[in-house]
Amino acid sequence: MATVYVCGATAVGKTSHALALAREVGGEIVNGDAFQLFRGIETLSAAPSAEEMAAAPHHLFGVLGPEESCDAGRYAKMAGEVISEIRSRGNTAIIVGGSGLYLKFLTHGASPLPRGDKALRAELDARPLEELFAELEKLDPAEAARVDRHNPRYVSRALEICLLSGKKVSELRDGWARKTREIESTLDGVWLLRSRGELHRRIAARTERMLSEGAVEEVAALNGVPGNWEKAIGVKEIRRLLSGEIDSAECAELITAATRQYAKRQETWFRREKWLRRVEP
Repeated sequence: MATVYVCGATAVGKTSHALALAREVGGEIVNGDAFQLFRGIETLSAAPSAEEMAAAPHHLFGVLGPEESCDAGRYAKMAGEVISEIRSRGNTAIIVGGSGLYLKFLTHGASPLPRGDKALRAELDARPLEELFAELEKLDPAEAARVDRHNPRYVSRALEICLLSGKKVSELRDGWARKTREIESTLDGVWLLRSRGELHRRIAARTERMLSEGAVEEVAALNGVPGNWEKAIGVKEIRRLLSGEIDSAECAELITAATRQYAKRQETWFRREKWLRRVEP
């Protein structure tokens, strides 16, 4: 068990599960949450407490200033270096988090498919669907045979990839699928899953705790400091609270609702990761 992933929705109990695993195998915990990378929002991002961090070695928590930016690529590079160091010591790296895209970049790397091009997309959108499909058939018959020819978005994206890459999208997709299967045969991880009602109760309790234990003060202290941290759930709601637009009860209600929606998206993401073993905490 050189590397193991502990994944799941917000408030599901990833930290306690990871600490138990770290005690069992002598592991070191690596952050896999996009916002716990930043200093100054430890309460807002539900970062591990000082007591929890003292229970096992922790890495990549609070390593970026709030004014810094980070994306999945940068995270994967940082985490990859930390994991290599942990493994060089003969220890198990336990990656803990719920940021699906960040974890995907770390486990699988970036997709070979080119990112969208606004100018090209606008040009394609202006053309008739039948014309787009006819061109796709010429460039990549295999992809044309399996794409939904009546779906403009699918046809347009397939043609866009062909034009941007200069390659057949079917070959790119098939090659990526083969690489994915090879990678996933080497991965070890769990997806923590609770009942919807229990998870909602935990989210509500954590929101109340967050607001009473310093999240409001964190947002107030960082007022005027732009950065990725501002995208964290709770920031815009707490700013409305600080401005007097809403009261504490409404603030908690709004944050809880937004967190539930985010948790649902997280579960949808991890459901697609077939290599993860489902575990009830």
